[in-house]
Amino acid sequence: MEIKEEEEAVVEAVMDRMVPSRFGRICVFCGSSQGKKKSYQEAAVELGKELVARNIDLVYGGGSVGLMGLVSRAVYNGGRHVIGVIPKTLMPREITGETVGEVKAVADMHQRKAEMARQSDAFIALPGGYGTLEELLEVIAWAQLGIHDKPVGLLNVDGYYNSLLSFIDKAVEEEFISPTARHIIVLAPTPKELLEKLEEYSPRHDRVVPKTKWEMEQMSYCKSCDIPGLKEGKVIIQAQRGSML
Repeated sequence: MEIKEEEEAVVEAVMDRMVPSRFGRICVFCGSSQGKKKSYQEAAVELGKELVARNIDLVYGGGSVGLMGLVSRAVYNGGRHVIGVIPKTLMPREITGETVGEVKAVADMHQRKAEMARQSDAFIALPGGYGTLEELLEVIAWAQLGIHDKPVGLLNVDGYYNSLLSFIDKAVEEEFISPTARHIIVLAPTPKELLEKLEEYSPRHDRVVPKTKWEMEQMSYCKSCDIPGLKEGKVIIQAQRGSML
């Protein structure tokens, strides 16, 4: 009886903290290691709890170790749905211990990123290594190109991403990245601040190609794969003179 009352009290406490959100699911990129600092681990758990408080489900890379495991368990234990997307070849290496939520096995890394993006309304990067950086930069590039207009958040725990941000600012200074495209990245040091900023995010950059054109291209590609040169193992990409591709 006492246990049931305690569980009901926890549910009521979570309900009291519920904050309406524009997002149904958020994709989180993060390391399969826990990192050197305890603050990274605490941020992963805090982010998971903040997603639960806002009634947001999680999409992530499918591992149950490192920061990936911490954020996924925090969301799952809070009663929200968790979708893990992972290539079949990585499952023995990344999935250890108890796996939570729904696991979607895909053929390769390219399908993994595409499926994670398709399932999500926004993106957040916690501290991580090469894989986290590659996933983060790709969704930023997709936003710049106009493939999507979903917010991209960077959780800069203890200044972890300061060097990356300095590099991006240098690229703006040297005119490789436009000043408006710099604002694709939504930055904050804590999960609560970051989610508040993501809720208010509105694109300010000029897209290379309208999002609707990308969607039409994808639809036509799905209907017919009769692309000149494809049968010979070559893909011919036509670009207008002066394009930014």
